[in-house]
Amino acid sequence: MGIVKHFFRKDEKMKKILIYDSTLRDGAQAQGISFSVEDKLKIVERLDRLGISYIEAGNPGSNPKDLEFFDRIGRVKLRHAKIIAFGSTRRVNVSVQEDANVKSLLKADTPAVAIFGKSWDFHVTDILKTTLDENLRMIFDTISFFKNKNKEVVFDAEHFFDGYKANPDYAMKTLKTAVEAGADCICLCDTNGGTFPNEIKDITARVVSEFNVNVGIHCHNDTGMAVANSIMAVLAGAVQVQGTMNGFGERSGNANLCTIIPNLQLKAGYDCIPQENMADLTATARSISEIANVIHDERAPYVGKYAFAHKAGMHADAVTKNSIAYEHINPEVVGNERLFLMSEVAGRSAVLHLIKNIDSTITKDSPETKLILDKLKELEFEGYQYEGAESSFEIVIRKILGKYRPSFELGEFKVVVNEPSISGANSSAMIKINVDGQYEITADEGQGPVNALDKALRKALEKFYPQIAEMKLTDYKVRVLDSNSATAAKVRVLIESTDGKEVWTTIGVSTDIIEASWKALVDSIEYKLIKDKEAKQKS
Repeated sequence: MGIVKHFFRKDEKMKKILIYDSTLRDGAQAQGISFSVEDKLKIVERLDRLGISYIEAGNPGSNPKDLEFFDRIGRVKLRHAKIIAFGSTRRVNVSVQEDANVKSLLKADTPAVAIFGKSWDFHVTDILKTTLDENLRMIFDTISFFKNKNKEVVFDAEHFFDGYKANPDYAMKTLKTAVEAGADCICLCDTNGGTFPNEIKDITARVVSEFNVNVGIHCHNDTGMAVANSIMAVLAGAVQVQGTMNGFGERSGNANLCTIIPNLQLKAGYDCIPQENMADLTATARSISEIANVIHDERAPYVGKYAFAHKAGMHADAVTKNSIAYEHINPEVVGNERLFLMSEVAGRSAVLHLIKNIDSTITKDSPETKLILDKLKELEFEGYQYEGAESSFEIVIRKILGKYRPSFELGEFKVVVNEPSISGANSSAMIKINVDGQYEITADEGQGPVNALDKALRKALEKFYPQIAEMKLTDYKVRVLDSNSATAAKVRVLIESTDGKEVWTTIGVSTDIIEASWKALVDSIEYKLIKDKEAKQKS
């Protein structure tokens, strides 16, 4: 598993930490994220499979969509997670029985509820425009109401750390009121995300020492310290950690559970999720990014594509000899994989790792290895950059080793751009291909010439390779390499593709953006067909 340094003695029992996921509520407040009811149900299934303790699924008082979700999720049997509905204390000078938000929380019919209330005196007097005593009554009335309904209650002390620094006596009094009302857990919220780790630890330690109830932590990432703050709170005695998958959340996001969970469990010896589920962490993180329709953070610790990537030749060489040289854990522990980035500085060891996947008989001293390294340097001089497009470089290696047979050959293609657009599709493409002596001519329309060419090529190939229908392009990037050449500049095109099981990236370079795109498209399809053929041969 590599070197893993623990803060605990080997004979100590792992202390349970309750992981509380708020992706569906706090995470949905991030710019560009909006979950449908179906999206939410899929995410709950993934989180429950991972072993999350609590899933805060939304505010039933805020919109009808959340009410529909709670109605449907109530009929789903979960293995690990407990669903929580989120809402505020009763409104100022309104009885708890008549409060619309409270009624919605009851209607959600979840076994647990999270009630947020003000713990910063400034918010009470200047935002709610009420008295400090009325705020305490709002907290007590709401929590005791739900306890009388046999609900598990988490009290989210909103702005607790800012409130504590401004008026520690009143902030502590809000917690005392929640505990007296029967709260099962008091969660300390760094709502503005501006508190430092040493402050979090000291203040949390005081709360833990004064109350005989579970203490939680809820951090935002406005200073980039949400993960560190959450861990410091745990070290101070907190037993519940709130956060979101991939750190989704408004402003700079929330504490990232994809980092917190392995840090606490693999490094600090806490029990967060079933150990056998840890290998599903990366797949879960990627799946939730896909459902949220956002680009996954490939530089994220533990779950990013580049979390265990090596480019420098000396680093790659060391890792091939013993991975602990430049890796703090084995990537497989969290379901990730080691990646050697192909570049002119990669060195023989990194390139050899990829070569051996194709031909295990090749060694670093083989003449083929030098040929491949020389070709790599030549192509990078032309503008290719394979550290993000290893799939295209794998095809280069196959060609040099004589292990590449094209799945199709291009006869010709024509692309026409029509402006202004009338039907929405402003481009059309016609293509002629040859597959083992059989010719196919097809045409299609698209949003731009590359989209039209992609659709026409797929249509032509699906007759011979039906599995092409499984593929879709997930990202398309264009980089101008020499802007001084203006419209005659050379461009680099990167295309990311997926078939639902694997993600791969291919590259093309040319002074013609359509030709560069064509090269990347061809490599993308060829890579899919090669992998499918090899998988079939192994089965």
